[in-house]
Amino acid sequence: MKLQEINIRDPFIMPYLNRYYLYGTRSETAWGKADGFDCYSSENLEDWDGPFEIFKRPTGFWADRSYWAPECYAVNNQFYLITTLGAANRKKAVYVLTADQPTGPFSLCSEEALTPTDWSAIDGALYFENNRAYLLFSHTFEDNPDGQMCAVRLTQDLKRAMGRPFELFNARQAPWANPVPFAQAEFGLDGDVFFTDGPFAYRDQNGQLFMIWSSWVSGGYGLGLAVSDNGSIRGNWQHCREPIFSENGGHGMAFKTFDSTWQYILHQPNDPGLERPVLYDLLETGDAIVLRRKPAGQ
Repeated sequence: MKLQEINIRDPFIMPYLNRYYLYGTRSETAWGKADGFDCYSSENLEDWDGPFEIFKRPTGFWADRSYWAPECYAVNNQFYLITTLGAANRKKAVYVLTADQPTGPFSLCSEEALTPTDWSAIDGALYFENNRAYLLFSHTFEDNPDGQMCAVRLTQDLKRAMGRPFELFNARQAPWANPVPFAQAEFGLDGDVFFTDGPFAYRDQNGQLFMIWSSWVSGGYGLGLAVSDNGSIRGNWQHCREPIFSENGGHGMAFKTFDSTWQYILHQPNDPGLERPVLYDLLETGDAIVLRRKPAGQ
């Protein structure tokens, strides 16, 4: 099938051994009961095989909803699936699953989440700095109306958190981010409520560390950019004034192709049931990042 025929949210591509592996949230079960994750594979980013089910909810398994944003990483010949899971009787949290190959089957490492059990946390992503592993994630507006972007250091085996998370920034600080217009209607939350989604850390050729992340813009779902003032995850994060994408799409990630070009994949539109993965060229301007729509077939 073609990329534009795949119906997923939160796309993530892992290049591995001359193939690309695509993961994402199943659109049809994104907002209700859910029971698994899929993978697609391709040699050219246009023609895809799949879906291959990589995780199926075991009988009696506690998580039955919020199967969101699976991201797969190859580390030391092992594959780690970082993902959100939820249930009616507990807060959403980020967990790690492992497998011996990109297409699974994956199994849960531990009932212990990577994020605090007293937080509502979603959208985990791995980031490595100075031989240390970190989990980036969103501490959601359900707990904090400012919408925090956080990080926590992980153990070397990537299976447990070390200590408490720390805040990188919050969505209220970003000039381009707007309050969620449906916070009261859908969640019963009064006042201005902001959210953070889909963090991805990108280091440019000059060593600058950027964070591409999603929130609400004037026209719907969008992407913004923050930059660390010292090139470290623990730096002070400064926000660009304008969004880098404001066309009702977002929650993506960047990856380097086998011909050494950088691309960014996101889902668009952000409308339930209609989401499709879309590829953009990622371009560096020296002090920012620009996304340029990739022509079909290239």
